[in-house]
Amino acid sequence: MYPIKKVEVLTDQIYLMDVEAPRVAKSCLPGQFVIVKTDEIGERIPLTICDYDRTAGTVTIVFQTVGASTERMKELRVGDSFMDFVGPLGLPSDLVELPKEKLEKKKILFIAGGVGTAPVYPQVKWLKEQGIDVDVIIGARNQSLIILEEQMKQVAKNTYVCTDDGSYGFQGNVTQMLDDLVQNQGKSYDHVVAIGPLIMMKFTCLKTKSLGIPTVVSMNPIMVDGTGMCGACRITVGDEVKFVCVDGPEFDGHLVDFDQAMMRQQIYKTEEGRALLKVQEGETHHGGCGNCGGDE
Repeated sequence: MYPIKKVEVLTDQIYLMDVEAPRVAKSCLPGQFVIVKTDEIGERIPLTICDYDRTAGTVTIVFQTVGASTERMKELRVGDSFMDFVGPLGLPSDLVELPKEKLEKKKILFIAGGVGTAPVYPQVKWLKEQGIDVDVIIGARNQSLIILEEQMKQVAKNTYVCTDDGSYGFQGNVTQMLDDLVQNQGKSYDHVVAIGPLIMMKFTCLKTKSLGIPTVVSMNPIMVDGTGMCGACRITVGDEVKFVCVDGPEFDGHLVDFDQAMMRQQIYKTEEGRALLKVQEGETHHGGCGNCGGDE
């Protein structure tokens, strides 16, 4: 069991928890994720690691209530426990692998949409610890959905906040904020990391492609086992089939087929849809062994 050490309500539907998971805290790196399960009947829920404390042995997760399992999660209190807390899964951020001298030459911008602010934070914090300053855009539909703003300001050189309805900060979405920074404020970047809803990442990548800025996105599709065997998190990057849980979660945003990813995410929610995908995708439907019968 994995005890909950802290619970914080960030918005009406977004919650933060510190969970005691020493082995995960000891080895995780920015960009990786965990899969949690509340109890025997709960779903396996993939969540990007928001922060970690190796000394205390805790891992911070942030989640939004979107279904029955996350509704049960929000009822958990300090002293309650998760039955499963599996990780770290996936590959660390590409930036973690770069030598410091290369990082120092980059002009990096992170773009966070909604709950995507949670996985952006540990990367920006890690870079700050290496002495690397970066800019961050945080965007949401309205002010009530902005999270981790103060924490981000502690680790980013500049934090720009925007809301679709103009209730706080710049009026407009993250793509319009980026355009304003580059076109009107004279900012220049040579590396963008965008994390948020699929539709937000799609249009961010269209904008950065037009600006000639290489862009990395962190994908968060439906996952089942988190080991590359079931094929639920399959995406297409360029001409290659990838499985987010083992090949990602980060990919070249200019190569990701976002339209396919959004369509597949909707179809995979129903038994009939999964059966259709199995027929359409043939031998490549599953990851890993390719023959595990992941959704049978």
